[in-house]
Amino acid sequence: MFYLAHFFAGVFLVNGVPHFVHGISGQAFQSPFARPPGVGESSPIINVLWGSFNFIVGYALFKSFGGVTLALNLDTLLVVMGALSTALSLSWHFHRVRHKADLKK
Repeated sequence: MFYLAHFFAGVFLVNGVPHFVHGISGQAFQSPFARPPGVGESSPIINVLWGSFNFIVGYALFKSFGGVTLALNLDTLLVVMGALSTALSLSWHFHRVRHKADLKK
């Protein structure tokens, strides 16, 4: 069970980054609360809140399941796998969404 929690801690922590960074930069960005979800853009405030929520959930998953010792072990591998798979998925999704928006201009 805690291995799954560590994987999803990586997922939530990485997902928080683009939302939080765009939000604190004052830029609108895609979020699940936009229309259509994940494609339309939400306000910077919504993105700061959504990014912060993701950070809190990721941190809670670490703390609730014993934390992670950064070393060559299964815990670290699972966090890295969750983070990397989410980073690649977000990169692909946001590139596709933003590239379509550029073609319409």
